[in-house]
Amino acid sequence: MGDLGRDDAGEMYDPYFTENVIAATGPNANPRLKQIMPALVRHLHDFAREVNLTVAEWMAGVEMINEAGRMSDDKRNETQLVCDVLGLETLVDEISSKLLLRGGGGASATTPSAVLGPFYRADAPVLPNGGSVISPEAMNSPWFEDAKPLLAHVSGRVVSASTGKPVAGAFVDVWLAGPNGLYEQQDPDQPDMNLRGRFRTDDQGRYEMYALRPTAYPVPDDGPAGKLLQLLDRHPYRPAHIHFIVAADGYRPLTTQVFDREDKYTKDDAVFAVKDDLLVKFEERIGDEKARWTLKYDFVLGEV
Repeated sequence: MGDLGRDDAGEMYDPYFTENVIAATGPNANPRLKQIMPALVRHLHDFAREVNLTVAEWMAGVEMINEAGRMSDDKRNETQLVCDVLGLETLVDEISSKLLLRGGGGASATTPSAVLGPFYRADAPVLPNGGSVISPEAMNSPWFEDAKPLLAHVSGRVVSASTGKPVAGAFVDVWLAGPNGLYEQQDPDQPDMNLRGRFRTDDQGRYEMYALRPTAYPVPDDGPAGKLLQLLDRHPYRPAHIHFIVAADGYRPLTTQVFDREDKYTKDDAVFAVKDDLLVKFEERIGDEKARWTLKYDFVLGEV
């Protein structure tokens, strides 16, 4: 193989090829695509030239994307997981957050966002404040024995970034993995929608629920994302975390996670999503037979 960016004869690759591809864009192209596609094409072509990408390697990449698509459905997004382990979703999340702050003048500080992740499911059950995301079926199953030491009370407020006043009627959508590190759609021992729920804040902006202290887990190794981690000699672990989406009329929706600060993987997350402001401490809960742990965390939303 010759030097990077040159063929084996030492000649530069066609210097006009990339610009010819970009110039093929028509006058009626989608405005945003017309803006961003030249950069994408240049970066893709420069990458291929820099590493002297072969047809076999390109086809392996195509098949990885195809396989991720075949595995993806409304319960698992494998293509998104590939983006996660490459750090792309976390980077895009950071870019989007900073663009929103810039658009709002960068004024009031809000709770940091974090990646959605591949295991979100829409239409989780709406539960009353103080309810449990552990379904009744799960509580009456052998699965619950492993969950008992992790039972946790989670509560807090949703407040406005600009005024500090409570946001009443906000939806707090929550989901997390079980004590074996599996989300319910991965685990035949969990009932449908277990460890998922949506809560509405009261007039004081308060939410309250029973859940679990989360557990660290490896991302699935049965698909392209896991195989890629193996090929890169990287560990697959995510730190213990709980997912949230917090939304209210007149406010920008917040997608985020909170991380158990005692988990060692907070310093080495497989998808690079941990932020210092999202590290939390679970405290021992006294006098509550339904929970051994407690966590209080407030969410700060920015106005639209």
